[in-house]
Amino acid sequence: MASPIFIAAVAVRTPTPGAVLELLKPITWFAPMWAYGCGLVSVGGATVDRWPYALAGILLAGPLVCGTSQAINDWFDREVDAINEPDRVIPSGRMPGRWGLAVAVAGTLLSLLVAAILGLVVFLAALVGLALAWAYSAPPFRLKRNGWMGNSAVGLCYEGLPWFTAAAAVAGGFPAWPVVAMALLYSIGAHGIMTLNDFKAVGGDRVSGIDSLPVLLGESLAARVACAVMAAPQLVVIGLLFSWGFPWHAGAVALLLLLQAACMLRLLSDPQRHAAWYNATGTTFYVLGMLAAAFALQAMG
Repeated sequence: MASPIFIAAVAVRTPTPGAVLELLKPITWFAPMWAYGCGLVSVGGATVDRWPYALAGILLAGPLVCGTSQAINDWFDREVDAINEPDRVIPSGRMPGRWGLAVAVAGTLLSLLVAAILGLVVFLAALVGLALAWAYSAPPFRLKRNGWMGNSAVGLCYEGLPWFTAAAAVAGGFPAWPVVAMALLYSIGAHGIMTLNDFKAVGGDRVSGIDSLPVLLGESLAARVACAVMAAPQLVVIGLLFSWGFPWHAGAVALLLLLQAACMLRLLSDPQRHAAWYNATGTTFYVLGMLAAAFALQAMG
């Protein structure tokens, strides 16, 4: 029989379920799950026989691939977080030893297993997403050290790949090119959202040598670039929807872009102060535009 001292030692060195859930950051699952939902809408939803694939894909996009990416990032950022955010689950000791890495590896393998069940195209999309997640955080690539490359990787993983994955899971193969084009355009725009997200860690990034765009360009210019990067793809979306014969959907995206522009004026007045506010307001209009575009694709058939 194990001694009480041994049992206590194991308990201390084993993370609680709550610590594991905190590492996976459920609040971050919304963006890819919303994009996945847009992908479902864009192909007309799932037939009865494809609903299990659609539901498994939601699990894949949110808790599995996105949650795994959060675990990967926190493991490789643990030393920086010990300085900037010591209350996070790894530097605080609530995720002891190498458990953070173990969760990241287990999440990667489980994600690939679920993706393989959903078909070859979904498996390849998940493989790309997970490869980018590791490349974003882990050496030798550590894409997050450069704001241009790192934010491109995150934008693709958060918006484009989930949209594509949903369409592929329902269709059982490669989606039509308008679906792929729309997913890619909104991925490009998400680069700007990721840039605004970097404003919360400017001080720590400067100290740790991470060249986010606010560090590389300065906060004022980085905010203007972020706004332009968010707006430009939406202008292309509006043009495409008009050309495809969906003026009402194009008008909805245009109206939502105007609302974003109004929020951008406040953002640009003080980017450091208002970046988080914009990500809670202007970004809402952005993702609603995604849904409007998805309904147009659904109407195309």
